[in-house]
Amino acid sequence: MADRFAHFLAIDWSGAKGPRQKGIALAIADAAGGPPVLVDAGRGWSREDVLILLRDDLPDETLVGLDLGIALPHSDCGAFFPRNRVLLPDAPALWALIDDICSEEPNLGANNFVAHPDYRAYFRDGSDTGKHFGCDGAGHGRGRFRVTEQAQAEMGCKPYSNFNLVGAAQVGKSSLTGMRMLHRLRGHLPVWPVDPMAQSGSVVVEIYTSLAALEAGRSPSKAKMRTFEDLNEALGALGSPAVAGAGAIDDHATDALLTAAWLRHVAHDRARWSPQGLTEKIARTEGWTFGAL
Repeated sequence: MADRFAHFLAIDWSGAKGPRQKGIALAIADAAGGPPVLVDAGRGWSREDVLILLRDDLPDETLVGLDLGIALPHSDCGAFFPRNRVLLPDAPALWALIDDICSEEPNLGANNFVAHPDYRAYFRDGSDTGKHFGCDGAGHGRGRFRVTEQAQAEMGCKPYSNFNLVGAAQVGKSSLTGMRMLHRLRGHLPVWPVDPMAQSGSVVVEIYTSLAALEAGRSPSKAKMRTFEDLNEALGALGSPAVAGAGAIDDHATDALLTAAWLRHVAHDRARWSPQGLTEKIARTEGWTFGAL
């Protein structure tokens, strides 16, 4: 993968309600060097804005990192939704189902899916823990996990189940909204490892910003950075030039900036593209988090 990509775009995503989300931040790093930079800082991104950028305005040969889960657990129970009449063969079928059920919902929202009578029992929301939140009721209290999330945990991270919709650290809503976007990008951008890797062109991968922070020398409890000084120390650990500024900075911006530099730093490493535990079936159904070894 050395010299394959010319740009590295990291997107800190959000599943929050509303037309624009404060939690969305984009940063890009150039393969030629220099500090990572925020893309249209302060504009107030919507999820549709990001979709349009990725579909129509993405620079050539860009490695795009999306901070969300690109699929739901499958390997643990042999299905995304065990005991459900709808059997989905792979992640693209899951994306299509979610987008179809939520087709009338604005802002790429996914509330209609988690409220759907056929699927609500698989999620934990603010008022209810569905009877299928674990694998046929036998899962632990944190819910079901993909194989890649188990690998994240072994690396020192604390992943959350994509079926969990509760708490500040929940990732379920952001992942489901992201899956709607991935469905709408079919035919425009391949998603690793769900799709075969071409010899050229841009590619989307799932990222977990805490992995970038860990590799930059941050502890799991200090993965979030809220000052330029902390950000630039982490960037330096990845061999990246510092960004200009001092004092406070939004942690969504720091997540995007650091992870863009991290993608540039590690994308050439072939081991990242062939992690232990990634089988062909897992690639098509659950996907994988880039950098989880």
